[in-house]
Amino acid sequence: MKEVVIKSIHEIAVGSFLLYFKRDFEFIPGQVIGINIGDKEPERLYSIASGNADEDIIILFTEKDEGYLTPRLAKCKAGDRIEITPAFGNFICREDEAFFIASGTGIAPFHSMIKSGQAEGKILIHGSRTISHFYFQDELTSLMKDSFIRCCSSETGPGIYPGRLTKYLTEQNMLPADRKYYLCGSAEMVVDTRDILISKGIPYENIVAEIYF
Repeated sequence: MKEVVIKSIHEIAVGSFLLYFKRDFEFIPGQVIGINIGDKEPERLYSIASGNADEDIIILFTEKDEGYLTPRLAKCKAGDRIEITPAFGNFICREDEAFFIASGTGIAPFHSMIKSGQAEGKILIHGSRTISHFYFQDELTSLMKDSFIRCCSSETGPGIYPGRLTKYLTEQNMLPADRKYYLCGSAEMVVDTRDILISKGIPYENIVAEIYF
């Protein structure tokens, strides 16, 4: 573990935050770091949301009332110190063409991949309960154009698919079986989405998942 100094922290939607600190290490898009606040509790893992050439590391998190770390992180301010581990993990896309499927803060590793130059040949599907929780949506819309699909279960708006991402996938009849499908989100989303993809002929080995708790 090493100490880093928070540059800034912003609440970007109700209960959702972006935390920034200076990048002084290399990482592969899709990797995670452990974060702690100087005590003996085990570190919690967060995907890096920034591009691998960005000046800062960005961490996206939501405050959990019952959580140990996120309520404390949400109260941090510029100049405060946190502890981090080196970057690690194998949720890494090496294919030219793939599907990225995320719910909630599971968008973080895909934002990192896309910011790092991996937008071409990818389809990004993001599910959220509210439009305000489509994190990075302006930037992703600009980078991904029609390859960015937002599925919202409780609100409607221009360019928004009205329903859960699992409903959207269920309605798709031409999902290519030779592509990799990367899933990141809650355990429920990952299990349900994996079942849908397999039912549509996607081989199990072509589905790569990372669960957010």
